[in-house]
Amino acid sequence: MKKLKIDADNYENDENFQKIRQERGYDYQDNLEISKTKIDDYENKLKIFFTEHLHSDEEIRFCLNGSGYFDVRDRDDRWIRIKIGKNDLLILPAGIYHRFTLDHNDYIKVVRLFTGQPCWTAINRPADDHPSHQSWIKLVEAIK
Repeated sequence: MKKLKIDADNYENDENFQKIRQERGYDYQDNLEISKTKIDDYENKLKIFFTEHLHSDEEIRFCLNGSGYFDVRDRDDRWIRIKIGKNDLLILPAGIYHRFTLDHNDYIKVVRLFTGQPCWTAINRPADDHPSHQSWIKLVEAIK
């Protein structure tokens, strides 16, 4: 596995960022800031983000500032906590159960990347029969 470094302060011009976008077909992006002063209905939004769910597409986040946690389920359905901070890029596969929360800083700013039309639809657990989750299970079973 090759580790790439991306500069959050100059990501628009960063060759590695552009390379990842091109190779993975990410043709849409936007920015999201989460804090008490940056997002409407802050407490409810955090509850929604922390509700266990999956997506039918990859979830890609590049952290520009701040920090938080993504919790994902391992193959035995146990939680794994992933800290994300400035300069970190995280790609969650389609169909993996996960949730997000802020850390003690109570602030994060990320770039969200998508292929095609952006889809923010969260499919709350239980969704074991969802095609994206079934694909995720097959992938995990193949590497056991």
